[in-house]
Amino acid sequence: MSDSPATRLQQLFEGHRLTPTQRRIAHCMVRQAAEAPFLSSVELAELAGVSQPSVTRFAVALGFDGYPALRRHLREVAPAGREADDDSLNEYQQAVHAEMENLRRLAEVLADPSLVERAGRLLAQSPTLPVLGLRAASSQARGFAYFAAKVHRDVRLLDEGGTMLADRIDAAVRAGATVLLCFALPRHPREVVDALAYAQSAGLTVVTVADSAFAPVARHSDILVPAAVGTGLAFDTVCGPMLLGRVLLEAMCDDLPEAQSRLEEFDTRAAARGLFVE
Repeated sequence: MSDSPATRLQQLFEGHRLTPTQRRIAHCMVRQAAEAPFLSSVELAELAGVSQPSVTRFAVALGFDGYPALRRHLREVAPAGREADDDSLNEYQQAVHAEMENLRRLAEVLADPSLVERAGRLLAQSPTLPVLGLRAASSQARGFAYFAAKVHRDVRLLDEGGTMLADRIDAAVRAGATVLLCFALPRHPREVVDALAYAQSAGLTVVTVADSAFAPVARHSDILVPAAVGTGLAFDTVCGPMLLGRVLLEAMCDDLPEAQSRLEEFDTRAAARGLFVE
């Protein structure tokens, strides 16, 4: 199992109670994991969009005397033999390689399957399953809901915001929902954070797929499984969150005794209707 710079940073930050500003710095460092040990406090502050003193307070919150001590630590644990041939790749190849690294990091997260198995069990046990994803995350939520509806009795896609969103969450609760699944990707809409806070106040357990454990939705998530996004192109690439959604589907199916029979029934009906051409 690879020990990537991003993974080491995640491990360094875990277990610390960070303020929203400090989570923003942590998120920035994870996304810039290879360069993080070589950034000055001013450079890091500019990248994260915070003040330089905030970077210093962040380092102290992690247990270091200051930012120079944190940077020394990062340099000491950095891999000795970093690959330096990225310059030979064009921007499209670099984007693909970045996604490959994101998937390796996801594989490391899944080395301990207990968190995903717990999430899958909760999704399976909820009589009604609302699936939330707005803006950039709407396609992830829609894809999950499309497949989940083949095995789960009542899946409700929440991919539109506005004043009706809270009403639809209330309706899901009245129908018996105990869990809400959220896909949260950058840029994070304020409406998603507010919706998760409302869902928790309504008694729902929130399971979230997000791009980072330090994403703004973290404080309103009971279970958060991170899957990094690629940032090398004009628009983020999201292979990791998509794959993690399928993993959660698999875990949910494992706890739905009728899942296999429902899939077989669908295949029979699809064949009778000539639904597919293959």
